[in-house]
Amino acid sequence: MPRRRIRVTDDPLRAAFTTLRTELGVPSDFPPEVTAEADRVPPLETYEDATGIPLFTIDPPGSLDLDQAMHLSRRGTGYRVRYAIADVAAFVVPGSALDAETHRRVLTLYFPDTRVPLHPPRLSEGAASLLPDQVRPAALWTIDLDADGRTTAAEVHRALVRSRAKLDYEGVQREIDSGTAEEPLELLRVVGELRERLEVERGGISLRVPEQEIVERDGGYELMYRAGVPADGWNAQISLLTGMAAADLMLAHGTGVLRTLPAAPDGAVGRLRRTAHALRIDWPHHVSYAALIRSLDPGIPSHAAFLQECTTLLRGAGYTVFRDGVVPSLTTHAAVAAPYAHCTAPLRRLADRYASEICLAAVAGQPVPEWVRAALDALPGEMSDGGRRAGTVERACVDLVEAALLRDRVGEVFDGCVVDVDEHRPTVGTVQLETPAVIGRVEGAGLELGERLRVRLTEADPGSPKVRFAPA
Repeated sequence: MPRRRIRVTDDPLRAAFTTLRTELGVPSDFPPEVTAEADRVPPLETYEDATGIPLFTIDPPGSLDLDQAMHLSRRGTGYRVRYAIADVAAFVVPGSALDAETHRRVLTLYFPDTRVPLHPPRLSEGAASLLPDQVRPAALWTIDLDADGRTTAAEVHRALVRSRAKLDYEGVQREIDSGTAEEPLELLRVVGELRERLEVERGGISLRVPEQEIVERDGGYELMYRAGVPADGWNAQISLLTGMAAADLMLAHGTGVLRTLPAAPDGAVGRLRRTAHALRIDWPHHVSYAALIRSLDPGIPSHAAFLQECTTLLRGAGYTVFRDGVVPSLTTHAAVAAPYAHCTAPLRRLADRYASEICLAAVAGQPVPEWVRAALDALPGEMSDGGRRAGTVERACVDLVEAALLRDRVGEVFDGCVVDVDEHRPTVGTVQLETPAVIGRVEGAGLELGERLRVRLTEADPGSPKVRFAPA
């Protein structure tokens, strides 16, 4: 999923994004043969009927590609989490034109004005999506937790499910805060908070990175940060719980694909300390990086800017494939602080379809399907390429929006912080403004990482697009 989402409705900017998609060679419409295959009706006779479970989804308003639905209940002194994941493999025939197209696209790409889906919309927003009041095939997880939220048992099998409600984060938060939430929704808070405590205990970190949002102000537009609500984090904990259960199943089975991240390299946290100092964020030496992150408020601009910079520690994440019982040397994700797998977003991420199939085979005591084994070796490279493409799209979109919003402010002076300096060209760096929520290139002598300085906007050209600053 994208690190920074920007929302925009401005028509000239929408036209610029259309041009940008062409320039970046982003796939557009699906070929006719792919669209035709998306209409295939899958055989579902062997699926268990789990339509009686009152599942619900939580997604941003307007979302139609609904990968997950959940239900939470009490079980003795503990809890039971039922988590349904869209069964994309029921619709995608291995070796088909649709299968090949998903390997070409790899990820859903997010633009401020639209998204370019991994699967045809009639599949990702229709037949395979866990839309309310529709019977859908799913990989249905059952995860039992003790009173402290620790996993005691986990299994997954194919089932037909039916979501009862399509909820959004703000609405969920209002119901929980007002005390009007029914028990399954109230338990999202209970279980979410228990899992957050366990995350702290094992040394994991969840970055609450705010979205960037364009707002109209004084006859113009401005970039602002928009912080999420606690329900965002509780929902993410259920996904993390499932991804950790999937990793454990695959490791026990001897074949799998993990999402891995090595520990941060030497000096990386030190660089962040200097950035925190420049942003006037108090970070005592006895306070760990994880503890600091949990203390920050993404609604405060300086904290939001720092959280954006913290994502640099995630850049070493990748996919690690193993098979036939040969466990890799690195099985953990440093930010999760445990083995972890991507398996909860198969409508938007290619690797998740394969992870689900491996887990289903593991629980059933069956060999991993040959079409899955045949694709495993190439999967990390495909996901890496897709991730780079998504990163390029994100950076280009941010650059374009920032250039468009600042084009009439060339010559103005802003307060900022140097968040990066080119090791080979110390006169070139990156400056993050306190307000507006802009990150741009700065060129000048004597740049120091973490330095607070006033910068003058020297260039803002949506046609390039470029935003550049110089020390004032």
